[in-house]
Amino acid sequence: MNPSTYAALYGPWQPARPVRKERPAVVALAVLLWAVTALSVSWVGGLACVALLWTAAAGHPSGGLFLLLLLFPAGAAALVALARTSRFREMAAATRMLLLGALACPVPAVLALGPWFLAS
Repeated sequence: MNPSTYAALYGPWQPARPVRKERPAVVALAVLLWAVTALSVSWVGGLACVALLWTAAAGHPSGGLFLLLLLFPAGAAALVALARTSRFREMAAATRMLLLGALACPVPAVLALGPWFLAS
């Protein structure tokens, strides 16, 4: 390709950014946070399904429980929107996942641990 044509189409040539190396501690923390988050979400989802089944069998209205279940997709959408911002996309992948895991973990963990403390 003619260099002047390339410059006219794409602008001046710029070298690619160097690839950042992942740090093992950050990767391990991100995996741990996302594992806790996944377990908490599955536990709360299972409890909600059992509660919905019991309230449907008893003939009681269960609208409030459906609203609780709608919070999880709304939170996931907020995390996806945050992850797609330019500041997050500039970070290394492990750092990005660690920060998103730190934002995603507390709410499901508290909702999962609540019934354990209330039952005892």
